[in-house]
Amino acid sequence: MIRTVPTKPYSDQRPGTSGLRKKVPVFQQEHYAENFIQSIFDALDDFKGKTLVIGGDGRFYNREVIQKAIAMAAANGFGKVMVGQGGILSTPAASHVIRKYKTFGGIILSASHNPGGPHEDFGIKYNAGNGGPAPEKLTDAIFARTKAISNFKIADVEPIDIDTVGTVRAAGMTVEIIDPVADYAELMESLFDFEALRELFKSGFRMRFDAMHAVTGPYAKEILENRLGAPNGTCRNFKPLPDFGGHHPDPNLVHAKHLYDEMMGPDAPDFGAASDGDGDRNLIIGKGIFVTPSDSVAMLAANARLAPGYKDGLKGIARSMPTSGAADRVAHKLGIGIYETPTGWKFFGNLLDAGMATICGEESAGTGSNHVREKDGLWAVLLWLNILAARGESCKQIVTEHWAAYGRNYYSRHDYEEVESDRANALVDELRAKLGSLPGTSVRGMTIASADDFAYHDPVDGSTSEHQGIRVLFEGGSRVVFRLSGTGTSGATLRVYIERYEPDKSRHDLDTQAALADLIAAADDIAGIRSHTGRAKPSVIT
Repeated sequence: MIRTVPTKPYSDQRPGTSGLRKKVPVFQQEHYAENFIQSIFDALDDFKGKTLVIGGDGRFYNREVIQKAIAMAAANGFGKVMVGQGGILSTPAASHVIRKYKTFGGIILSASHNPGGPHEDFGIKYNAGNGGPAPEKLTDAIFARTKAISNFKIADVEPIDIDTVGTVRAAGMTVEIIDPVADYAELMESLFDFEALRELFKSGFRMRFDAMHAVTGPYAKEILENRLGAPNGTCRNFKPLPDFGGHHPDPNLVHAKHLYDEMMGPDAPDFGAASDGDGDRNLIIGKGIFVTPSDSVAMLAANARLAPGYKDGLKGIARSMPTSGAADRVAHKLGIGIYETPTGWKFFGNLLDAGMATICGEESAGTGSNHVREKDGLWAVLLWLNILAARGESCKQIVTEHWAAYGRNYYSRHDYEEVESDRANALVDELRAKLGSLPGTSVRGMTIASADDFAYHDPVDGSTSEHQGIRVLFEGGSRVVFRLSGTGTSGATLRVYIERYEPDKSRHDLDTQAALADLIAAADDIAGIRSHTGRAKPSVIT
């Protein structure tokens, strides 16, 4: 039986850079999740009888919303849904399933790298038929619908057994429960030299992968240990848990400090890596050296040809605006295009679909390629392993040789989390108001060359996205970027990105924060961070 249920709009369902994210109790409000799912369906056209992919990262409330989404998909006329076993599908794996089986699109239940649990974060986002996050035009339409919705459709069906692989029927719709790992593992084997990686592990190569009790665990366990022969125990915290084991599943130097400490210790493995809540971010640490996400993008692009899937070279490289310029130098040397986009993986989609870019990356630990339309944490780890196997050098050697060839971009991100929204917005508004007066002025002995509010003009569809971050560029190539993040669930997160380019290889071994000290002080002088936020220091430094 199909029911049409009366409902009232919620005013706070605007999607951020990657879907709608709120605390679990918000989503547990009457009809809150149903309203947003129905608004997604109402914003779409021509899906009757077609296939929808549904999956998530296993966080708290994942299973309940999957059952709602299945019943609503049936009521709205989808012919089939494909659901990851146990409700599990990493974000890149979901993108691949959408693309491989040419489905209409997919609903991914995740709040990415944010914590999970009864009082923590949850999220819903829609991915289009190309496997990528919904473009702004569609998310705007979804938001508009949430403000006017008056009812939703749902089928009265018994809860679906999502733990058993197989096919069942529900209200005339086919429900296929799929192995969440198999298709993705097959894709990785087509891109990388698995035989060389097996030989690498046979040689005694030691690795540590921390899945942070998040979605990548089953994927890493299957690929690294079962298929590549890495020793049992290589993968840690590989069982997905609804609260991520009580930890914050963000692979950075704060929340994965234990991995960093191990990799800097006397008996460190050769290579360390971690991934986040939904599997789309990565942390790379070699023995005795941390590889910044910005550097990782550049180094992967510079060496990608060593992997079978990229042996013919790259079409181009795309990076988010706050990401360092390290990848730009690689693109220039390779003679390929370099594209600077706003933050948000959806902005890479047009470039990838048009064949203009092959590898994309963000400073927030997201890296990927044209194999899917999402960033992909485990893919980045496997490409690093392929490069290590092909070059026969350590991670530290590859990093230092890259800096010697291209120069080093000293780079850091300072996050001020859960700032009162009014205070954060006042900082940004005041900074925007004085952009025109900054060029030519001197701060801490450095001259500001230019300052702007970044706007992106998409070279594929001609669309424009404005107010994507405030840039202050200094003479000599240094810069500071200010941006309010759209990935949190409470208050506002002010992100400050600080970058200094150093071509002199004799100065490539400085402490990063020391190398950036004058720029960090200048950022506070320019924006009044301390006075606006009331914070003496950032919440997180990466």
